[in-house]
Amino acid sequence: MKKFLTFLAVLVVGFLIIAALQPDTYRVERSMTINAPASTIYAQVVDLHKWEAWSPWAKLDPNAKTTFEGPAKGKGAIMRWDGNNEVGAGSMTISEVKPNSSITLALDFLKPMKGTGTSEFSFTPDGKGTKVTWSMYGTKDFL
Repeated sequence: MKKFLTFLAVLVVGFLIIAALQPDTYRVERSMTINAPASTIYAQVVDLHKWEAWSPWAKLDPNAKTTFEGPAKGKGAIMRWDGNNEVGAGSMTISEVKPNSSITLALDFLKPMKGTGTSEFSFTPDGKGTKVTWSMYGTKDFL
C-alpha cells in the first residue's frame, strides 16, 4: 500500500509540474484563399445573420437557437446561440471592424464550460482572390 501511495503522489506531482509548464495562452489559426474579392467575403462575415450559410459550427447543430441584438451588422452586433453539446451556448460581439480588411469578435462561452476568447478574421489580397485568416486566441485556466 505504501508503494502505491508513493506512486500516486509522484504521478500527481508530475501532472502538476507538466500543467504548470504549459503556456497560459492559446492561439488557433486557419487560412485559405477564396476566389472572391475581399469586399464580398467581408460582407458575409460582418453580418452575423449570414453566418449560418457558411459557419462550420452551424452545421454541427442545425437546430441551435440563435438570436441577434444591436446593429444589424458591424461593430456592436451580437449573436447569441444555444445548441447541442458540440455547439454549446454563448455569444459573440463584433468589437472592431476595418472594412474589407479585418473583423474582431469578443467571444463568451457559457456551455459546455464557461470561458472567453477573441476571434479575428483578416482579408488579404492574394492573386485573383483573397486570403482569409480566421484566428481565435485567449488565456487558458488550469483545466
